[in-house]
Amino acid sequence: MKNFKLHLFLVFFICLALRLQADDGYRLWLRYDQISDPEILENYQANLRTIAFLGEGEIFKTAENELLKGLNGLLTQKTQTVSTQTEADIIVGSIGEDFSFLSTVADENPDNKKEEAFIIEGFEGKTYILGTDERGVLYGVFHFLRHLQLQKPIEDIRISQAPKLKLRMLNHWDNLDGTVERGYAGFSIWNWHQLPEFIDKRYIEYARANASIGINATAVTNVNANSLIFREDYLEKAAALADVFRPYGIKLFLTARFSSPIELGKLATADPMDPKVQQWWKEKTAELYEKIPDFGGFLVKANSEGQPGPQEYGRTHAEGANLLADALAPFGGVVIWRAFVYSEEEPVDRAKQAYDEFMALDGQFRENVMVQVKNGPIDFQPREPIHPLFGAMRKTPVMMEFQVTKEYLGQGTHLVGLSNMYEEILQTDTYQFGENSTVAKVLDGSLTNQKLTGMAGVSNIGTSRNWTGNLFAQADWFAYGKMAWNPNSKSDDIFEEWAKLTFGHEEQVVQTVSSLLDRSYEACVKYMTPIGLHHIMGPGHHFGPGPWVSEMSRADWTSVYYHKADSEGLGFDRTVTGSNALEQYHPMLAAKYENMETCPLPFLLWFHHVPWDHELSTGNSLWMQLVREYYEGAEIVSHMKEDWENLQGMVDEERFEHVLMHLEIQEKEAKWWRDACLLYFQQFSKMEIPADWEQPEHDLDYYESLTFPYSPGIRPRW
Repeated sequence: MKNFKLHLFLVFFICLALRLQADDGYRLWLRYDQISDPEILENYQANLRTIAFLGEGEIFKTAENELLKGLNGLLTQKTQTVSTQTEADIIVGSIGEDFSFLSTVADENPDNKKEEAFIIEGFEGKTYILGTDERGVLYGVFHFLRHLQLQKPIEDIRISQAPKLKLRMLNHWDNLDGTVERGYAGFSIWNWHQLPEFIDKRYIEYARANASIGINATAVTNVNANSLIFREDYLEKAAALADVFRPYGIKLFLTARFSSPIELGKLATADPMDPKVQQWWKEKTAELYEKIPDFGGFLVKANSEGQPGPQEYGRTHAEGANLLADALAPFGGVVIWRAFVYSEEEPVDRAKQAYDEFMALDGQFRENVMVQVKNGPIDFQPREPIHPLFGAMRKTPVMMEFQVTKEYLGQGTHLVGLSNMYEEILQTDTYQFGENSTVAKVLDGSLTNQKLTGMAGVSNIGTSRNWTGNLFAQADWFAYGKMAWNPNSKSDDIFEEWAKLTFGHEEQVVQTVSSLLDRSYEACVKYMTPIGLHHIMGPGHHFGPGPWVSEMSRADWTSVYYHKADSEGLGFDRTVTGSNALEQYHPMLAAKYENMETCPLPFLLWFHHVPWDHELSTGNSLWMQLVREYYEGAEIVSHMKEDWENLQGMVDEERFEHVLMHLEIQEKEAKWWRDACLLYFQQFSKMEIPADWEQPEHDLDYYESLTFPYSPGIRPRW
């Protein structure tokens, strides 16, 4: 009996040990596991034994704790703290006269004296991590720990960095009831019911992860806002979150519902010119800053998709934004006013609306207002040309809005490396200030001399244990932070870095993971919306294909409005013979798109209605090119799945199975997109899919009959 009990105990212990070896992805890229290479480990341990921390403040204390935690995980020895520089191998402090001898690195980077900048330099056997302020120290510490995680040499280390953008922000589309609009990783991580008393550990880990990639602001409530957030008890809850974020250098923002003076203040109007309305916002803002002294400001969606706004009172977006800006100005707060707008009337071309409404207001906004512009003129489509407002608005700070959650790019199941999309947009030339006037240069203020600069990403984070649901979606969060820190970052570098931080240094694993991320974006565009197609997803939930969608409450919510398929051809004519949306771009950029014969293939159907039999630059007819692209996209996904399967035994079983299951779903759904779209468009082209190619599994009626009433992330109806 004793032997049997001992056997059971051993079995239990072995199972427990195996379970502990599993990895559920919770740690993200912050994996301070012991360095496996003995030579590198020995070198690090000989040079990283003692640390002198020369600074104070809660953010500095966070940096101190993080560095000790990281080193004590990466190394086998326990790193000691000492009180003097002479005893220390690592010195952590602020850039100042005491460290003027480190000018070799600092002088090479003209940005080194900016806020949040840092230098890391080896000098006479010691490593210095110095920041221009507390945040700079914190970012320097995280960068140094990544340097060690990546197993790079520390001898003669010389790094100097400063963020290119001042505001680097996550926008959560999280509702107070715990649901997340366009969220595919579970429910909201913010438990408003239990705040402020209960502080979930995930709040701290969330702040830590963001700080590690340089994110310094977060809006925790949905842009489809709820005025309840301004009630006193909810402000106390928000203040509790701000207290968590503050030691990590992160400012809290809240979304402001424009009608709050009516709904919460019981006023008869929300007219921005009404003195009572102005006073209400001033008093509410003062109350906010009493509870949250470092409150960042308001993010506002107004006069769009049913959200209230100043136009209801005959006022402009500038007048609405300035109302809030005046209330925030005494406290140093910022208004972020979204340019994603719909007019009440259905337009000839929705792509033109934001430009038409906002260009006339350039120069009318207060100095503490930023206009937040989506990367493209429609709505986070798989591929869009740049928004024409970038570079055109010269007197108003313009802030980028990217979507990190993949509303139109496979949602929670598809592996799609968004960094390539971010880079494509950021490196597009606007020509607004001559050649090489890239979107990145517009955003960083170097072309417009703007003091306020920024980027926002719509969060993909939820209550899923690994934060993002799909494990590879962590790479999008990571990439967004990197691009917000430096919009000129290279995706190849980001993919490799994330692969090593997340999966280790095995060469085949790193190459495969990097390759999956690199190939996946283009593959997704091909099997969803090739050659410039857009907005052909299912209605409401936006899940799966729906090119047949034709009956909605607004024409510009349908698919047929955008693809305009008919017996003659396919695509939206935005040239002078159509909506003339091209007139909103600089003439040099417009010239690239205006001629059907020379328009880049990725944007052909965005700007042109092309005959089905028209021969393209590839030598194929439009129809044949469409077929090829859809099939190629689906085929790439199959190859991606095969490449991942080859890593079995090289990646822990839990994460391996997690990714494999999602790739199997993606492979199935890529073929679904391919078959459904081609069968639909075939009705108009009257042309065949080559007989020797894999034929659609079902007929068009089947695909049109599919419904998804419980798809995640649908916008709630208040």
